[in-house]
Amino acid sequence: MPRDARSFGGRYRAAGLPRRVLRVVFLGPPGVGKGTQASRLATERGIPHLSTGDLLRATVAAGTPLGREAEGYMRAGQLVPDDLVLRILAGRFAEPDARAGFLLDGFPRNLAQASRLETMTALDAVLSFDLPAEVLVARLSGRRVCPVCHSVYHITDHPPKVAGRCDRDGVELVQRPDDRPEAIATRLAVYAEQTAPLLDYYRARGLLRPIAADGSPDEVAARVRAALPPP
Repeated sequence: MPRDARSFGGRYRAAGLPRRVLRVVFLGPPGVGKGTQASRLATERGIPHLSTGDLLRATVAAGTPLGREAEGYMRAGQLVPDDLVLRILAGRFAEPDARAGFLLDGFPRNLAQASRLETMTALDAVLSFDLPAEVLVARLSGRRVCPVCHSVYHITDHPPKVAGRCDRDGVELVQRPDDRPEAIATRLAVYAEQTAPLLDYYRARGLLRPIAADGSPDEVAARVRAALPPP
């Protein structure tokens, strides 16, 4: 393969497609801040931010045949099978706003999903966000959520104006069950076992771009931009 085709955007220039096309995956353990950065980058580059959880919920709400199929698994408390998730993703990739690319957040989660995704679309980059485990635990365990408007706070980094109360509606904030220390340990262990092997998978393909996730959101966003081709 020519060197240019391996570079950022090279495969698209070789195919005569606009250089602006950007297809990127965000990887990182819970609490690393990839969702915040994904939303920022998607807005800046004019590409859809595709979170599989949001996409599944939207597909179910739309009442499509795939949505009804997914709803059956979700109502039963079961994981939606990879084949069904990938069919939903394939449909989303074909929509007009994804012609300039997309940003996948939360998918793939394991090697089997990555292998299937590779048969569907080329990727420009995989950004891997990293923080020490103790920082992740502190971030997640300090998070509080409004059960009414779903605003998110942090007891030290982003506290409400009145301790324990939502700024918008005054409702008492809650800690989600999966943000408790014992649940966090399980979530991090699952990530290490199932998702971390993707780092070697994408490194071998020349796609991996490590991103230090410490510092302010603006500082991390600057690192993200530096790891990607200009618009």
